[in-house]
Amino acid sequence: MMRKLYDTFVPGPVKSRIYNAHLYAFMRSFRDREVEFINATPYVELSERHIANVKLVTDRIALLSLMPTGGIVAELGVWRGDFSEAILRITRPTELHLIDPWDLLEPGEKVNADLTQSRFEKEVASGRVVIHRGFSHQELEKFSDGYFDWVYIDADHTYLSTARELQLCRTKVRKGGIIAGHDYTKGDWAAMVRYGVVEAVNEFCETYGWEMIYLTNETHRYLSFALRETESGNSA
Repeated sequence: MMRKLYDTFVPGPVKSRIYNAHLYAFMRSFRDREVEFINATPYVELSERHIANVKLVTDRIALLSLMPTGGIVAELGVWRGDFSEAILRITRPTELHLIDPWDLLEPGEKVNADLTQSRFEKEVASGRVVIHRGFSHQELEKFSDGYFDWVYIDADHTYLSTARELQLCRTKVRKGGIIAGHDYTKGDWAAMVRYGVVEAVNEFCETYGWEMIYLTNETHRYLSFALRETESGNSA
């Protein structure tokens, strides 16, 4: 009703001024939040040594075709298991560990946990798929060092959480193993959510001597990456 009255009685020029005022306030708020994020987050550019061997691939399905086959894999952040299914089909791991908090964060996520459980019912029964309902850093700590051949991070995408996951995965993947992940981008602009994946990945590579070996090139720019420790590495 209010919308109809607004459309009927508010003159066009006034509507335009109201719209511009709201847009200005929104952009100012966004700029201020971006400045706060930059001031609170390490800003590291990858150097030539971090990208000397990177290969550009079309998308993350193509990325899977380049990952080791038949190994032990973990996916952090599962949602409904769409990408988990692709991992199983393309890389054929002997063990796939699916880690997600699901309803520990939001009660409404229980439906996604149940869907994932039923989706991989046969694989769970055989032991090929193991579902871990918990936060990634807590679940990763339960595994012995060097347990995984590779991992794929697609969790909450904040800087602090991603940085912690990367540091844990560094010890949980075997020597020569791969740490891959999703959403190497500034954020989800449709939802106006700022990510910290780029900052966390770049800082990790610089701190621990890892290099980027694969980077996807989707038009939507929610890119996937894959990292590997360089021969020189860093012991930090």
